[in-house]
Amino acid sequence: MRFRAKMIDIGCFNHFTRVVNTISKLTKTCTLRLTTDKLYFILSDKVANGGVSMWCELSQGNFFDEFQLEGVSTEHNEIYMDLAAENLFRALKTAHNAKSLKIKLTNKHCPCITLAVELPSLSRVSRVVTHDIPVGVIPKKLWNDFKEPSVPDFDVSIYLPPLKTMKNVVERMKNLSNFLVLEANLNGEMNLKIETDLVSVTTHFKDLGNPSWGDNGSQDSTQDRDPETMMDVKVDIRKLLQFLAGQQVNPSKVICNIVNKRIVHFILLHEDVSLQYFIPAHA
Repeated sequence: MRFRAKMIDIGCFNHFTRVVNTISKLTKTCTLRLTTDKLYFILSDKVANGGVSMWCELSQGNFFDEFQLEGVSTEHNEIYMDLAAENLFRALKTAHNAKSLKIKLTNKHCPCITLAVELPSLSRVSRVVTHDIPVGVIPKKLWNDFKEPSVPDFDVSIYLPPLKTMKNVVERMKNLSNFLVLEANLNGEMNLKIETDLVSVTTHFKDLGNPSWGDNGSQDSTQDRDPETMMDVKVDIRKLLQFLAGQQVNPSKVICNIVNKRIVHFILLHEDVSLQYFIPAHA
């Protein structure tokens, strides 16, 4: 197995750093999957992380100037590895004004992703800072645990309001309750609600718009329903806040899909990055 890549465009570099920062705010450890044309950051829905899962996909050609990969075999030309997202972000952060960044898979006592950051220098001698980030290479027999999650057969799909606005609302609600009900309908309306013995608070959003999914959504089940009917899911408020507070990529749009009483599925779209995040309903 071999992997090496190089990035020299500062805009790409900063964008990549923002993506990794977002990932590091959503999860401590994740799986990095490398293929010849894409990078994926994956968190699979294990009970250990409360059933939350994430799938973030980047096209390497939009970030890297060079990208060479030799996977576990010619037939399976991919590499999967576990890493601490925060360590990767810390290493990238030191290089915000770098001339170039080289990343490669190395073996130093243990497998590592090694970042070599070339910094601007006043002399002719280039300054290179190296970071070794330990990784755990995942054997081929376990790859099935990291399949792309399928878009659930949702009851409602709606565009979210600006994430900052939503985050401010949820932050205030967090002081009052541990759980929040998120409900939406096919009329572009969404409510965030908390109810405790002492207090009941609802924030209403309207005119948000509902995406049309064509053939691949579950619009069949929604055709005959009254567009005013609300579908809802009760979630752990901290998990929702972690998602809202983690966003560093400034997405152009965010879609929220609700499977009534079961799961909420967020899709962030930003030019060359897509990030899906799933939060299960609280029983």
